[in-house]
Amino acid sequence: MTDQPHRTHQAHEGFTPEQIDTSRPHPARMYDYYLGGSDNYEVDREAAERLMTMAPDVRVSARANRDFLGRAVRTVVGELGIRQIIDVGTGIPTSPNTHELARAAAPDTRVVYVDNDPIVSVHADAKLTGAGNAEFVLADARKPEAVIEHPAVRELIDFGRPVALLLVAVLHFVRDEEDPAGLVAALGGALPPGSCLVLTHGTPDFHEKQRLEEGTDVYRNATAQVSLRSHAEILSFFDGWDLVDPGLVQLPLWRPDGPVPEPGELRRVALYGGVGLKR
Repeated sequence: MTDQPHRTHQAHEGFTPEQIDTSRPHPARMYDYYLGGSDNYEVDREAAERLMTMAPDVRVSARANRDFLGRAVRTVVGELGIRQIIDVGTGIPTSPNTHELARAAAPDTRVVYVDNDPIVSVHADAKLTGAGNAEFVLADARKPEAVIEHPAVRELIDFGRPVALLLVAVLHFVRDEEDPAGLVAALGGALPPGSCLVLTHGTPDFHEKQRLEEGTDVYRNATAQVSLRSHAEILSFFDGWDLVDPGLVQLPLWRPDGPVPEPGELRRVALYGGVGLKR
């Protein structure tokens, strides 16, 4: 019998059991588990526990990523005045999710979530019920035109006004041969000046190579594999965008709203993040 998630959601109409694969670990559900969420299956928990045994810092990084998301959304909505967000590769929208964060700063903010996995759609639909001005779109970020031209995206997002494009912990699941830089350029190219790119990405810069290889091996059996990249490689994704202060940095260093971790603790966070403003 397939293990059931901690929280029961109504199945998405039109999805067959074959489309919702619960036999292999899923990065979105593993991430939910790292954050202490309940939208995950036994196969996800087992894979996540194996990874945390080999690389205990993964949970620290996941929580730093979630904290960064909050600060970045508050910045683009509260400080830069953007009222439209496209959250690409959102994964399961563990609370506080993007539209909750945005609306705490500006209740009229519109949010479109995009992901390519049917099971994420099931969870997202359940969480977005009654949210208003929030929509989920089943589309693949590796096909940017399918995202930009999706009718639901076009209905909710006005491409004549600035948009915040979120690629948070997404591109390290896009292989080099899938052209992640081209993906960012295509998505960003559809947005007007004054738009923002919010991006985080896993990096090998702070951990031993052997431990990183052991950790990424866990994802080889998952529905998406991991490609970690250096600071310089990640920085290249911001070509055409002006980085807002403090630039591309380890996540806890980006506009912290509390004490900055000591150097030893900071090295545990294996992600960079930044916010770019379109020229």
